[in-house]
Amino acid sequence: MAQHTNSGNPNVDLAYRRKKNAEDMKHQVISFALMIFLTLVAFFAIGYDKFSPWFSVPFILLLAIVQVGFQLYYFMHMSHKGHELPALFLYSGVFVAFLTIWAFMTIVWW
Repeated sequence: MAQHTNSGNPNVDLAYRRKKNAEDMKHQVISFALMIFLTLVAFFAIGYDKFSPWFSVPFILLLAIVQVGFQLYYFMHMSHKGHELPALFLYSGVFVAFLTIWAFMTIVWW
């Protein structure tokens, strides 16, 4: 499907924007429901006494990373066209932070 945002016909433009907004809203609602579900799973993992902390902590960190992905791609619209440069800066910052934490952990533990 071609993405015409300005066809010169106001009726076509309005119909396209409504369809696009409806799709975006559907994705946001689904993402929100998934984040609520992941939050409940995290609470369950902590509240369940049979799970050891060696399982619970990495599991909750994994759930947090998934939720950050949902936040970026659906609520901050990073999946939209034209957001490549902000995404590059964001991912570069995450990479530098990861390297910094890894370097300090290596210095302290070895």
